[in-house]
Amino acid sequence: MTEKQAWAVNGFLGMLLLVVLFVTGVYFLILAQNPLLGVLCIVLAAIGASGIFTVQPNQAAVLIFFGHYLGTVRKSGLWLGIPFAMRRKISLKVRNFNSKKLKVNDVEGNPIEIAAVIVFKVIDSVKATFDVDNYEQFVEIQSETALRYVASRYPYDNFKEEGYSLRGNTDEIAAELAQELQSRLSVAGVEVIEARLTHLAYATEIASAMLQRQQASAIVSARQRIVEGAVGMVQMAIEEFQREGFELDEERQAAMINNLMVAIVSERSAQPVINSGSLY
Repeated sequence: MTEKQAWAVNGFLGMLLLVVLFVTGVYFLILAQNPLLGVLCIVLAAIGASGIFTVQPNQAAVLIFFGHYLGTVRKSGLWLGIPFAMRRKISLKVRNFNSKKLKVNDVEGNPIEIAAVIVFKVIDSVKATFDVDNYEQFVEIQSETALRYVASRYPYDNFKEEGYSLRGNTDEIAAELAQELQSRLSVAGVEVIEARLTHLAYATEIASAMLQRQQASAIVSARQRIVEGAVGMVQMAIEEFQREGFELDEERQAAMINNLMVAIVSERSAQPVINSGSLY
């Protein structure tokens, strides 16, 4: 089924015609002494009044006549449609859905807690009404399913510094989550505007151990950067000595490299040792 425009006329004009029809019926019933025509006009006015309905801004009215889809009215205002037609109102406003905190295993098998907020709106009232039983509940269930699927494809944190991780690539994860949601919710006529993670943490039973692992990884990474910088500084110092004309043999170069590396890499301040004798 595809959405189409339903037949409807301006409600104020329709009410005016119904009032004229009712007054005409009263005239024939009382003054013209024609009860049959008067009753017929009054009955027709009452039947027509059942077709009066209103549509609020950012709302759609799906008209159903004895099980047959007549169309959808999206324009706000007062309308006169086909009498006795059922009218199902569908909100077209942008809405948020906050998922519950889900406990999921990431790609490495570590239990994590994750939650997301989904921003969506209905763009096809027919699909939202007829293709799913309850589109709001459908959005809720499919959002949690997509969140579990995406969370299980990536590690919480990437200690190898290659590939994506849930904590380090939030924009990429959000984009993939939105794409996954859109593929699941298109059947319900729902457009996913944005999907963002609102909560991400290790489960309580492994939080302490994983914190120690993060700290150890950070220390190793920092030490690696310090050593790389120290090697560059030592190389620059040797080149500067040679540029100034100071010739150092291999033993002196080794001693200077050792002293510089200790002074740069050590966590504590270097303690100079004054040699009062010869150089050796």
